[in-house]
Formats: sequence, C-alpha cells, structure tokens
Amino acid sequence: MTRMGDVLAGFHAAWEFESDSVLIRYERGIRTPKLFQALGERRVPLGAISGVTLSPGKRGTVVLHAVPRPGADPLMEAAAGQLKEGCDPYRLVLPADKETLAEYYRDELRGLLKEDDEQADRFLVAAPEVPLQFKAYDGKASFDGRTVGFRWFWTGASSAKWKAGDQSFPVSELTGVEWRSPEVFEGHLRLLRGEPGPVQADQDPAAVVFGLGYGPVHESLPFAAAVLAAVKQRGATAAVTAVAAPRRDPADIAERIRHLGELHQAGLVTDEEFSVKKAELLAEL
Repeated sequence: MTRMGDVLAGFHAAWEFESDSVLIRYERGIRTPKLFQALGERRVPLGAISGVTLSPGKRGTVVLHAVPRPGADPLMEAAAGQLKEGCDPYRLVLPADKETLAEYYRDELRGLLKEDDEQADRFLVAAPEVPLQFKAYDGKASFDGRTVGFRWFWTGASSAKWKAGDQSFPVSELTGVEWRSPEVFEGHLRLLRGEPGPVQADQDPAAVVFGLGYGPVHESLPFAAAVLAAVKQRGATAAVTAVAAPRRDPADIAERIRHLGELHQAGLVTDEEFSVKKAELLAEL
C-alpha cells in the first residue's frame, strides 16, 4: 500500500502521496513550464480527483494523469480546457523505465478514490495566493483578494476605456470570470457582472486585452483563478465587505498627466477631454 510521504519524481514535478491528498511540487528549472514555476506547489485533496490514468508519452516517457473533478479546482475552471497538454498541472511525465512504479501508484490512487466525476459544489483546491497583478496590452490588472483594479495604459487602451477611466470592481459585484488564453486569437480577461457588456474586449472597461508578451498564461491564469475563487467564496458566505479606494501615488499621477498632455499636444485628445481627464487624475491625490 502507498505509505504517507511516498514521493514519485518525474520531469518538472514530484508527487508526494498523503493519506487524504497529493502534494505536487513543481521544479523551478529553466525548462519547467512557467505556469508550473508560478504555482510552486499545490495540495490536491483526493476528493478533487475523479480518476487516474497512465499512458505512453513522447520520446520514451509515460504520463501519469490525475483527472480533476469538475468544479473542484479554480485554476482548471478558469482555464476551461484551454491549457496546452504540456502545461497541464495534473500531468506527471516520467521516464519509461519508471512505468511499473507509475502503474503501482496509479492503482493505489484508484483504490483511494471515489471515482466521483460529478460537479463539486465548492472549490477543493486552494486558489493562487493574492495579491496578484500582471500587465495586459491595454492596462495593468491587480487583485488584492477583495477588489480587482484595471489601470489603463494610454498607449494601448481604446478611447472607450480611457474615457471611462481606471476601473475598480469589488468581488461582491462580480458573478464570474472569462479567461481566453493569450495563446489564441483575441485573448483577454473579462470580469462578469451578470449583465452583457460590449462584445469586443477592447471596448469593455470590465476587460483587459492580451497580446504578444502581455497577459502570459503563467500570470493571467492564476490571476483569473484567484478572482473566480473569491467570487465563489463570496457567493457561498454572502459576506459584504466595504473596500476603501486606495490613494494614488503622486508620482504616478504626475506621470499620467504628463502622458495625457503629450496626447493632447499630438491632437489625439480634445481640449475638453484633456481638462476632464486631468481633473479626474488630480482628484485621486
């Protein structure tokens, strides 16, 4: 039988078997997928696993795969099937000469599972820790566990977004998150509020747009998962928390006014728009 503390090490990760969970520790090597490095380690309760498979891998390897139970892991729920195979945090790639050992652990795990593939009523795997932030193409996204903030970049944001101004969304106002991978066309992160927004993410003040080098998977997906977990937790507890708006850094405000002035001089912003936006920025001091 599997003993508590048994470890099965593969490429990029090692699984440590506990009586009620599997602790997955990801390597930080240069060849390790950046998402794994960002996750560090994850404890996956057995109740969050619906099955275990073992199959041949590429170039003399075998793959032990824990199949996550639907609704049990905020990261996989946010990913919604968009992760590439090599970035699946539930896959453990092993040398082919460890196949017999992998079969042993597969069978042992199967014996401990309930083989429950029904939707979990709550997240069983912990979400990535906050605070989190990342740079999208048109703005900087931040999340402190209670509020999501979007601060627009004047060089990337659409006129609809910078006219709307920087955005702040308390978790209590959100119903979910839509993450579209930056590795596909029109990648973005959109906050859902129970009401339809603009179809195009670049026109929606509740969304940030990804692009080449912006909003990479290892930054934007953990962010989306953390927000999704907070939304679901908040819905479960019905807690209402008042969040005070943070005061802006004066140097940041000055830089943004300078940038706004450059746009005004270039004729990209009208006199009226310049005056209104400058007043809004000064009011944040």
